[in-house]
Amino acid sequence: MKLTKIVQTLEEIAPPELADDFDKGRIGLILGLKDDVSRIAVALDANSYVLEKAAEIGADMLITHHTLIFHPVNIISKSLASSLKIALDHGISLYSMHTNYDRADGGINDVLAANLGLKNIKTSEIGRIGDIETCSSAELAAYVSDCLQTPVMYAGEKQEISKVMVVGGSGFRNEFLKIARESGVDAFISSELKHDVLRMNGDLCLIDATHYATENPGMKALCPRLHSLLGIAVEFIDQPSGLRAFDFRADKNKAELNIKEGKEDCKQKEEEKDSLDLMLEEQARNQIRSDYRRSLGNENRRRYLE
Repeated sequence: MKLTKIVQTLEEIAPPELADDFDKGRIGLILGLKDDVSRIAVALDANSYVLEKAAEIGADMLITHHTLIFHPVNIISKSLASSLKIALDHGISLYSMHTNYDRADGGINDVLAANLGLKNIKTSEIGRIGDIETCSSAELAAYVSDCLQTPVMYAGEKQEISKVMVVGGSGFRNEFLKIARESGVDAFISSELKHDVLRMNGDLCLIDATHYATENPGMKALCPRLHSLLGIAVEFIDQPSGLRAFDFRADKNKAELNIKEGKEDCKQKEEEKDSLDLMLEEQARNQIRSDYRRSLGNENRRRYLE
């Protein structure tokens, strides 16, 4: 398959004109190497790990959501040099589809809304707004965590949530939150929730479902779509964020139980040690007495015993 044909197909899926202004010059064909492509790799990020995996499967092209170079550089870091070397050594062309794919039909936010089971979905700027079965904030947070298989954080206690807005990636921006409020949304699901946003939007339930988990499904869904359109091998490369969450307060009883059990084990071991020490000390004293008696003569032994 010709590289130009693939680029044309990608631009039909996510037209470049849909991208935010800050994405100009950062999307599209970032590095064009081989004219003919027989295998495509798709991932969320372009980095050394992903490029190595792409090289291992013999990919001629890597399509990502986040571009390899976002900010202009004057000094090349070791990390960037390593990524570029892998791409150049193995002839892997690089293509990025960012906010244009966020807005596109069937893109990041359509897939996110579908995965969360939203109904009556409507497009609102870059995000999607839809209905869900009425639930509380805690129930919705648990549901999102289960659907996306990710730890989540949330703020804003509500007992009746029925309308939700989703924006994959870093969507807790004032312009999107304003849209959510004007649209009568009860809960907003995105990622990278900041302190000032919490303070200014207490009337909404805000759920941070991580950058990775809100965008990765959209890139994964691109694979069968491209395979169907192009008829060549397309493979997804997953690189989980590794993010974990722990709330000591939520697990306080469990933690206290573990601590208590630990203290009881230590106490029991200490008591066992004390008993053993006493026994050994008594045995040592008896042995000393026995040795001392044997060292005495018969006459002195009788006096000792008396």
